[in-house]
Amino acid sequence: MEEMEEDPLERIEDDNHNCGAAEGVCESVCSPEQVCVDYDSSSESDSSATSASNSAALLLNSTSKFLLNAMTAEDYRTVYWPKLERAIEHLLTQSPMDHISISYEQIYSHVYKCVCQQHSELLYNDLMWKITSHLEQVSSELQASPPEHLIENFNLALTQYTAALHCIVPVFIYMNKFYIETKLNRDLRDDLMKLFSDHVAEKHVSTLLPLLKKAHSMPFQVKPSTMESVVKGLYTLRPDWVPLAPALFSRFIPQIDPPALESQLPYYAAQDKKLQMELCQNGFSRGDQSRKRASEES
Repeated sequence: MEEMEEDPLERIEDDNHNCGAAEGVCESVCSPEQVCVDYDSSSESDSSATSASNSAALLLNSTSKFLLNAMTAEDYRTVYWPKLERAIEHLLTQSPMDHISISYEQIYSHVYKCVCQQHSELLYNDLMWKITSHLEQVSSELQASPPEHLIENFNLALTQYTAALHCIVPVFIYMNKFYIETKLNRDLRDDLMKLFSDHVAEKHVSTLLPLLKKAHSMPFQVKPSTMESVVKGLYTLRPDWVPLAPALFSRFIPQIDPPALESQLPYYAAQDKKLQMELCQNGFSRGDQSRKRASEES
């Protein structure tokens, strides 16, 4: 992927990104009281005039930096968000096995500056809109998928999306810490996983579960690793889907069944006997039961 253009505005920030988040005022701007002028008692009046001129130039330079660093809503819309949107698009659509060269440092720097300049709400809403639009497209593609390929395609979509979040969440960590967690009392990763649940999984779970149950009853119709990935993924997204197919989920998720009760022991014994009879009917021999060990001689 072509690396994002370097923003000329980024060059005028200091190395520590000293932007005040509360007032949007750059901490590098010094007040007149903060400007230190070395005074030499032996200097003549022209040296004092030179020092005063240098101090005034320092103040003017710092003020100019602040004015240039200020980001308007128009700057956000036309300069910063388009760059972030392109980066997010690449992260969402790249294959988990592909490697696309992206300047994560530059993405983080843009996010940091947007938050410092009081554009957190705009940034959050745009991020949600962008990812929602992508997931609606993913859902449409799954809707057109043939039933025999739906499990595999759903697994691919979930795996790709999860891999993208491993990159997106870290570079938006500053927004998460100082806006989502602080003002919304939520977490960015939880919000993004909920988007997948609402816009993709929920729309296909009623079709997926019967296909999963059928595939589970026919060994190797679907790769076991794919079955496990999809079932565990559905459970992670919505644990309340377990009652829709408890036997299926219990095959892959440990300890989701209620604990056994003593009153149910006869039922378990009957189920075990039934399983043994079915195995015998399908050609599985129990061997010679007249001896304790088949290798021993009478």
